[in-house]
Parts: sequence; C-alpha cells; structure tokens
Amino acid sequence: MPGAMKVDILTLFPGMFENVLNESMLKIAQRKKKVMVKVRDLRKWTSDRHRTADDKPYGGGAGMVMKIEPIHAALVGVLGKRKMKKLSGGGTARGIKIVLLTPGGRRFNQITAKKFSKSNHIIFVCGHYEGIDERVRALVTDEISIGDYIMTGGEVPAMVILDAVTRLVPGVLGGGASLECESFENNLLEYPQYTRPRDFAGMKVPGILLSGNHGAIRRWRKKESLKKTKEMRRDLLWKK
Repeated sequence: MPGAMKVDILTLFPGMFENVLNESMLKIAQRKKKVMVKVRDLRKWTSDRHRTADDKPYGGGAGMVMKIEPIHAALVGVLGKRKMKKLSGGGTARGIKIVLLTPGGRRFNQITAKKFSKSNHIIFVCGHYEGIDERVRALVTDEISIGDYIMTGGEVPAMVILDAVTRLVPGVLGGGASLECESFENNLLEYPQYTRPRDFAGMKVPGILLSGNHGAIRRWRKKESLKKTKEMRRDLLWKK
C-alpha cells in the first residue's frame, strides 16, 4: 500500500480493537488506503507453551509485570533486526515511531498528534497488568500518556491516539478548513456550533449566525472561541 501510514499495535488483547477499526473515520481511512493498521497479539512472540507474557516483579510487590522478551521479539518481527538495532538505545530511524503507552509518559496533545501524523510508521506498545519491565523504555522512541489517571492497559489510549492522528493524515478528512477551525488549533477551543431548528424549547440560535454577514460571523466566532477558552481551559491561553 504505497504512501499509506503503517500502524502496528502490539497488545495482549487484540480483540479490543475489532469494532473500533471497523467503524467511522478509522474504517474510512483504511478504505481510502491512507492508513494501514495491523493489530498483533504479543503472545505470538512468547517462548513457552503457556504463552507467558508477564511475571512476578523482582524485589516483590503486588501484581504482575509484562516481560521484555515478547515485546523485543515483536518489534524485531515487525521492523527487522537492522532497524530495531538502530532504534534501540535512543537511536532514530526516519519516519518511524515506537510509542509506549504509559501513565509516566509525556502528555498527549494536538501538537503531538500533528507530529505523529507525519510519520511513515507508528508502533504502539500497549502495557498491561501492574506495569512493564523498565528495560522496554530502551526499545521505544516515545512514551505517551493520555492523562493523569490510571487505566487497565494501553489499549484504550492507543485507540485514542490512533483516532486523533489518523484524522490529520492528508486525504482522510474532506477539507483542511474544517481542521483549522477545530478545538486546540491556535490554542483555542472551537466556537459554538448550531443547526436546525432555529428555536428548540425556547433555546434560540444566535441571530448573528442567521444574518448572512460573513465578516460579522467570523468576528463573533473568534470572540466566542476566546470566551469559551477562558471559561473552560484558561491554561491554553498561557501557551499562545
């Protein structure tokens, strides 16, 4: 599939992605051959008959920790030994990102989504259980969190990031103008949107939007965008 962004998802629970990848925008992106997604079961790269992907932590403690061997073997299987050797230990390979989903990673945002959308190949490593062997960090290029809270595993964060990134890949969505007006562009939330009916249970569409005066509408939208950002996400204004 020439020109398509390749996405590999390494997970212990591949079934979680089935419906997500076959609905809405992600389905369209794949149908348009703009993105090619493969969900890979990490247990395929385990070495024992029980397909063990986790073990007790050294030093004791609650829960189980994901082992490094299956993850390393999976990355070699996806990338090949040469590329994997180049990336290990902080190296780089053009257009390739290996993303570990972890609560300790840097916070995912729209800027990161834009950078990721320019990649040729993204590999998501989904952690699970109580944690992941610390040495896995030497195998990845990025460590990403979607927020300051704990989830059962990295599968849902991978879905969130994949959705945010895929819609920015050129040709996936219809028009560039709609992307430019969305929330977090220029560190502002999107202005309020309305559609028919004009009056619902006494809640009316602002008259300016019915005026046909496009200059006035643009000014109103900018003002409302700033107002909404001040009310809901004042922290964004400090980034301007």
